[in-house]
Amino acid sequence: MANHKSALKRNRQSKLRRASNRATKSRVGKAIRAVSEAIERNSVEEAQDALGSAVPAIQKAASKGVYHRKNASRKVSRLTKRVNAFALKLAA
Repeated sequence: MANHKSALKRNRQSKLRRASNRATKSRVGKAIRAVSEAIERNSVEEAQDALGSAVPAIQKAASKGVYHRKNASRKVSRLTKRVNAFALKLAA
């Protein structure tokens, strides 16, 4: 356990940041899961709507520093690629 005043404060801050980061990661995970579930249900419109809400969630997490910007970009790219390939497959 921390003993110095500054170390106690740092401990309090890290607990708050951890809670915030976990909530943000959970929000992103749920958004990505929603896209995957829409694809499994064979619903193009639902998948595109879910993608539309997942992208801002991922970008917001990157802007807060929860994810590295390139990691966030990669997540968005892969999700978009999946949705577009799915839409093309059903259209054909």
